[in-house]
Amino acid sequence: MTAPSTAPAPSRGGRWIEHWDPEDETFWQTTGRRVARRNLAFSVLSEHIGFSVWTLWSVLVLFMGPEYGLTPADKFLLTSMVTLVGAVVRVPYTFAVAVFGGRNWTIVSACSLLVPTIAAFVVMKPGTSFSTFLWVGLLAGIGGGNFASSMTNINAFFPLRKKGWALGLNAGGGNIGVPVIQLVALAVIGANGGPRVLLAVYVPLIVAAAVLAALFMDNIASVRNDTGAAKDAAKEAHTWIMAFLYVGTFGSFIGYSFAFGQVLQSQFGRTPLQAAYLTFVGPLLGSLIRPVGGWLADRYGGARITLWNFVAMAGATAVLVVAGTQKSLPLFVTAFVVLFVLSGLGNGSTYKMIPGIFQAKAVARGLRGEEAAVYGRRLSGAAMGLIGAVGALGGVGINLAFRQSFLSYSSGTGAFVAFLAFYGAAFVLTWAVYLRRPAGEARATAAASEAKPQLGYAEV
Repeated sequence: MTAPSTAPAPSRGGRWIEHWDPEDETFWQTTGRRVARRNLAFSVLSEHIGFSVWTLWSVLVLFMGPEYGLTPADKFLLTSMVTLVGAVVRVPYTFAVAVFGGRNWTIVSACSLLVPTIAAFVVMKPGTSFSTFLWVGLLAGIGGGNFASSMTNINAFFPLRKKGWALGLNAGGGNIGVPVIQLVALAVIGANGGPRVLLAVYVPLIVAAAVLAALFMDNIASVRNDTGAAKDAAKEAHTWIMAFLYVGTFGSFIGYSFAFGQVLQSQFGRTPLQAAYLTFVGPLLGSLIRPVGGWLADRYGGARITLWNFVAMAGATAVLVVAGTQKSLPLFVTAFVVLFVLSGLGNGSTYKMIPGIFQAKAVARGLRGEEAAVYGRRLSGAAMGLIGAVGALGGVGINLAFRQSFLSYSSGTGAFVAFLAFYGAAFVLTWAVYLRRPAGEARATAAASEAKPQLGYAEV
């Protein structure tokens, strides 16, 4: 939704960069690469902590025993609302970089993480009302917006040929914030510490991220919001189709990250320590495997990998249904970890499809060469912001489904049956739109492949 502008920018001094042209190889080698990598490093740090704060309540609920007076349904409602805020704020965070500057917004967004962290520190005790926990939990949702602003900012720093590596590293470094806070929680619980100890660990980390951003990051003056691209992307059916598929991949990842520990406690009677020993494994592997999904999509085609990934996700979910009915904890944990890994693979393959789809659309419109590339980049960049926001809503659906399942059946089995049906629908949609290849779309794909082989509908 943002793009470097060629119009001259007013001189502002300080940490504002007035001239930025990473596509110029000489500029990139002499100046751009060093500056871009420095900004990437500190952007990853801030986004990483943002993910940790966003998923803070996935571990805080593990500390909340019977003395807190909350039912499993209450806890799932709490985490679903946190996920909802994180999804919604991704849209304004995407535009904030161009309005305030990447460095400036990183400082603001990092400092804002102190609000939910300190608020949770104050209220985290037995006797606090559920409504208070809910309102304080909603504040943690702002951590989910850091992903959108960080990706938008780093996208402007790197040349097209380096964007995949930079954005992949940025996204992966952020996602790992989920298992890291769960590991910190494991250490705190293992040392007989309470939830306030966990919160106290993150306050200085948030301050450090903000200070380091102020000292070492930069704003690019030429970055402008392209609201027209956002409107054009919103009119494209493929934007919403891919958003639906991303609900099934990233939505599953973030939703299960919030829910895994609660399911272990509520359905299998695990203690907080026993749950904490297991909850970090799935998110960690799901984060680390994400680049592999992109690599497989490059090699074999994004739609093909996404299609079979949904088949595998459905299979793992079916095993979870069986494990739940048989009350087999080892089988349940194994299948859940596999499901996390598959959600990570799907994150990479679905995101890799987006540029190819809009490149093929450009070819179908009769565009060629650089003109087609510019069209594809403009719409795919805008679509990614919308797709990322909608995809995160999948986490809301997952936690609400678990809430209803525990209310109705006192287990998560009903929710897993619903997820199985969703993955089946995603499989059918992927095949029907991107692999069935009706005559018109097949011609567009062939034309796109001729112009740039890796950018056909099913090739990215």
